[in-house]
Amino acid sequence: MKLLPVLAAVLALTSLTPAAQASGADCSLTTLPVSGPGGTATISGQLCTPAGANPDSIQLLVHGGTYNRAYWDLPGVPESYSYQRNMAREGRSTFAVDRLGTGASSHPLSLPLLISLEARSMHEVVQHLRAGRVGGTAYRKVVIVGHSVGSGIVAMEAATYHDVDGVVLSGMTHMPAVPALALGAALRLQPVFLDNALARLSSDPLYFTTRPGARSGLFYAMNNAEQLVVNADEATKDQVSVPGMGTVAVFGIVLPTTYGIDVPVFQAVGSDDVLFCGLLALRDCSNAASLRAQEAPYYRPEARLQTYVLPGAGHSLGLHRNAEDYRDATRAWLSSRFGM
Repeated sequence: MKLLPVLAAVLALTSLTPAAQASGADCSLTTLPVSGPGGTATISGQLCTPAGANPDSIQLLVHGGTYNRAYWDLPGVPESYSYQRNMAREGRSTFAVDRLGTGASSHPLSLPLLISLEARSMHEVVQHLRAGRVGGTAYRKVVIVGHSVGSGIVAMEAATYHDVDGVVLSGMTHMPAVPALALGAALRLQPVFLDNALARLSSDPLYFTTRPGARSGLFYAMNNAEQLVVNADEATKDQVSVPGMGTVAVFGIVLPTTYGIDVPVFQAVGSDDVLFCGLLALRDCSNAASLRAQEAPYYRPEARLQTYVLPGAGHSLGLHRNAEDYRDATRAWLSSRFGM
């Protein structure tokens, strides 16, 4: 069975629609109005709550480039890889969004999708969550969680709007491996209109995606990953705005935007992340203490920075065999800082 048509059918739903209950998780889809480059746009997202309960705290999940919300609940693989369903089983609610330009959210032109617009749209989602417009619960605590490019957007949102209680940044350090990123962009990305699977999405020449088969080398340490997961990742891949990704890289990751964050921060990476760790990134990701020593200057004391390294994991650390350890560490931090 091909996964892409199945995912497309799921993402096409735009009203609050009950999804299948699985292992103690109630998941449903909804859409929210946000500011787009030309007026009102819509953000689509999946809310997952513990079965029969809905706590008054929530994690807002923001995916990375060439992903959509499926990163947090990948279809067609064992449920043990689902961040959302795992968190629900442990009594925590999450809301995973499709960023503008991806999934079932609005697809504006790529050029205006800069980090400032992306951060503003996430700020508006935070306000919707606090106002009870997602699932009917007015969430008292909101922790915003990013992955990769999404982490840069999350950092800008938190530093600009000061409207969240905590921040989780995953799949990023402040020193990207520029040679690896440059080679990856040159050899492993292509315009969406040239991609057989995604050409239907857009003829916009500045929306890009990964070339077929490129994701394993970019995002995974394959000795700690299942080919089934990589295949599902390939089947659910999405597009990214090149201008937007550029502004996120500069203003959300390289420059110390994170110094404006005045709430607790948890930063997690995979030890074998070729894009943000190692000699080319001038980052020792062998352990949490080394990572913290290198990253702490980019944060103010109020961030009370805590770091975590998932051994043997690549860039998309949430999709590796030992991802449960990363989620456990995130839960421990949420409990210690916020009682979540």
